[in-house]
Amino acid sequence: MFHVGGARSALYNWAVARQSGGKFVLRIEDTDAARNKPEWIDGIISALASIGISEADPAFEGPFFQSHNADRHREAALRLHSEGRAYYCDCTREQLQERTGSQQLGYDGFCRERGLEQAEGRALRFRTPDEGATTVVDLIRGEPSFPNSAIEDFVVARGDGSPVFLLANVVDDIDEGITEVIRGEEHLSNTPKQQLLWEALGATPPVWAHLPVIVNEKRQKLSKRRDKVALEDYLSEGYLPGAMVNYLMLLGWGPGDDVEIRPYEELERMFRVEDVNTSPAFFDVKKLTAFNGEYIRAMPPEEFAEACRPWLREPYATWRPEAYDESVFAKLAPLAQTRLSVLGEITRYVDWAFLDEAPEDEASWAKAMKPGAGAILKDTRERCVTADWDADSLKAVLEEVAAAHGLKLGKAQAPVRVAVTGRTVGLPLFESLEILGRERVLARLDAASAKLGE
Repeated sequence: MFHVGGARSALYNWAVARQSGGKFVLRIEDTDAARNKPEWIDGIISALASIGISEADPAFEGPFFQSHNADRHREAALRLHSEGRAYYCDCTREQLQERTGSQQLGYDGFCRERGLEQAEGRALRFRTPDEGATTVVDLIRGEPSFPNSAIEDFVVARGDGSPVFLLANVVDDIDEGITEVIRGEEHLSNTPKQQLLWEALGATPPVWAHLPVIVNEKRQKLSKRRDKVALEDYLSEGYLPGAMVNYLMLLGWGPGDDVEIRPYEELERMFRVEDVNTSPAFFDVKKLTAFNGEYIRAMPPEEFAEACRPWLREPYATWRPEAYDESVFAKLAPLAQTRLSVLGEITRYVDWAFLDEAPEDEASWAKAMKPGAGAILKDTRERCVTADWDADSLKAVLEEVAAAHGLKLGKAQAPVRVAVTGRTVGLPLFESLEILGRERVLARLDAASAKLGE
């Protein structure tokens, strides 16, 4: 599944590529067979498309597959060895630990001058410079510098001759002409090693930009094992792609004013990767939901109704398929549009109109059916028999009932709402009664009275 952090990184890369007339490069790093399935690749491409990063756009390039460049990776490893930038090593982890007395210390350079040749089981290690420092040009973090003495001689090819990801990544970047790398800050520690490889292979390193980590409400890094992090999960609940894009673009960056709800095209024009914050970005689901509500309310009514359709069918719909009435939903949709935070809520807002009986919600029933509720239901039912059947007339009926029982309108209508719609919260009551129709309203009032034993 596509992590929301990956989606933010993709959006920032997309904005920079389109601003500069460059290319957004999608590379599928598929050398780990256990983590590589065709359907997952399709999922990445469709997830990107859902947030506006489309293969059809001239700025999009790829997907490239890392496995297709395996020969170049091996060639680069052999070149590093032939030029004295790497050497073969047959040390085991146990031998290293015995020499250093620690599991934490890095490789000690034992095989540097042994002159070992390539052989099965011998890893190829990059010869890190002993002196000086590797400085990384980072658009967000300035120019962090890493002492070369603190960088161990790291492995670039395994004992079976296959290059490791670190080298494959650099070779692919060089071959694909990458000039900017915008990614999460967890990769910053790899950057000096990658930059050393760029230089050793005779190429100019890219400009880097390491984005702040995204955290949850406990300020812990978002984790797929603990948090809801998949873009697809949010979209399947009814978060709109436009709202998600708007929110993700502001997750660690802002245009410098108080306006938050903006179309992507405007955010793209304003975005500057240099202005991204270095501090962790809080993924606030409540704020995302508020954004989504704003986007829902701004939708043209026809577009809103169409967007709701997936949640009006199985497996979401709890009513019989033949009970659904398109004309009834057309009347309910405008009432629901002003209240929804996510599209998936539409099912609970309208189910009462298509179910044979009112939905059962024990908490709502207990809250509304206090002593005296039966009398309110009975009085309302008697007046509804002859009332004009429109929202204004039905409101007048409930006002009369409230006055007769010495209650405010809100108190009087609570048991009626639960009897008819099953819940204490929902669409405007009087419009709902009008849409449901006199016969069904009377039947539900009778059913609620019977349940109360009155």
